[in-house]
Amino acid sequence: MRDDLFELLWEGLLETLYMVAWSSVFALIIGILLGIILVVSEKGGILEAPIVGKIIGTAINGVRSLPFIILIVLLLPLSRLIVGTSLGPTAAIVALSIGASPFLGRIIENSLKEVSAGKIEAAKAMGATPLTIIFRVLIPEALPALVRGMTIAVIAITEFTAVAGAIGAGGLGSLAIRFGYQRFREDILIATVIVIILLVQIIQLSGDSVAKAILKKRHLG
Repeated sequence: MRDDLFELLWEGLLETLYMVAWSSVFALIIGILLGIILVVSEKGGILEAPIVGKIIGTAINGVRSLPFIILIVLLLPLSRLIVGTSLGPTAAIVALSIGASPFLGRIIENSLKEVSAGKIEAAKAMGATPLTIIFRVLIPEALPALVRGMTIAVIAITEFTAVAGAIGAGGLGSLAIRFGYQRFREDILIATVIVIILLVQIIQLSGDSVAKAILKKRHLG
């Protein structure tokens, strides 16, 4: 084990956390919007517009069908346009956000569909507006499932950062490739794998804890 191991790991970890945090925020915003539109626009939905839902659903499936490494390459010009460069953690956030949004949108769609139709109908009968139903019925009722879905999405983004490292995004993935693989540093390769596994476990445990706390509070209430 060489003296620079911990310094390199720390730098790579900070870059990975930076990418994961910001990408999760942007993907969450876009994903929630996509998921809500898919649910409310479907036939029989509170804002029925099947054509809109079909167009968005087709676009989502198209993006999800692309391997992430190809999606990153396709989005390089967009990254350069938005942040002024196609290299580094900041540039990778663009591709990570767009790549994770459709995945998260489908998760949110499925979570919202778990809400009882009876509760939605009851809200309609009381004269609730579509926005009220979305923010007072759909999202609160589906919150535990949404938290679990978001946890899965954040873990996926964490894994995506390792792939993004292959084209200069930085982070633990780049560290593993540039030092662990190309320079035959087995200590770095093994250490980055361990750190990524631990990071994923922490994210999963945190998400599960939040979801359980929400359910416990609901039952006590």
